[in-house]
Amino acid sequence: MLRQTDHPFRRTVVCVTVALSGLLAALLVAARPSLPWIATDRTDAVATAQVQAAPGPVMFPLFGRKSGRLYDYEPKGTGGVQPAVDMGDGWAEADALVQSNVSEGGKGNDLYHRIDGTLYYTAERGNDTKLVGAGWQIYDHLLSVGNMGGSVEPDLVAQHTDGTLWLYAGRSDGLFQPRMRIGAGGWGAMTALAGRGDYTGDGKADLLARHSDGTLYLYPGTGNFVEDGVLGARITVGGGWNTYKLIVSTGDNNGDGKTDLIAADTDGLLWLYKGTGNASVPLAARVQVGTGGWAAFDRLF
Repeated sequence: MLRQTDHPFRRTVVCVTVALSGLLAALLVAARPSLPWIATDRTDAVATAQVQAAPGPVMFPLFGRKSGRLYDYEPKGTGGVQPAVDMGDGWAEADALVQSNVSEGGKGNDLYHRIDGTLYYTAERGNDTKLVGAGWQIYDHLLSVGNMGGSVEPDLVAQHTDGTLWLYAGRSDGLFQPRMRIGAGGWGAMTALAGRGDYTGDGKADLLARHSDGTLYLYPGTGNFVEDGVLGARITVGGGWNTYKLIVSTGDNNGDGKTDLIAADTDGLLWLYKGTGNASVPLAARVQVGTGGWAAFDRLF
């Protein structure tokens, strides 16, 4: 059982967990937060960056979980992250955590989380806490990738346990349109998915995937919202990516208008790969942006 605190979003998660015992509808209504779930001492860097960057790449915070606690790392704006803001504990039961920007016209830092196969959506501000649906345990990885499905809202990519890949086009209420298959097979070999924007410079959202052999691939978005046609032929980014425990995109981390990649290695260091906008060489040489302790995180999102 998750431990309740005074944090409004923490109350939401507590109520959602209890709701699984049969009181779902009533508790979801009662749990709706009236305040931001993000800590009140966050900076305004993200909101400012989102306004300035539109319609190009957006700068998002980096969230992480370790020992059941969530931490918020705001972007510096020039590369790297600011010191952590402790978001509270009680998050160990969530086996999937996805940051997305659905609410407030795309400016909210919202959260999807999965507990016991059930997926929930909570907006950063307002009273929007929703049950997305049950049965989501069929997916090994969930990722918000930006707009791949042709709608304004960000979409969700889901890697099925049978090796297929699916796209859930986003809706303005935080829920999704019916899923569409975007990968017919072979995705079970991928140990990590990342990407939250355009890496090729064509204005379309792309997907990064790490193979079990350590090779990182770029799957360019085509802009075609048709079954198995959303992603183009993959491009090899490079090998040796198994040295990283976690990889994640928070959009444009350094403010140069290109989507970047962040990686935490097994030694606990944090690295920034700046996006180039060049499909043949989508990432520049890495730059260290964290000095230690990052191996303790089991999720970065």
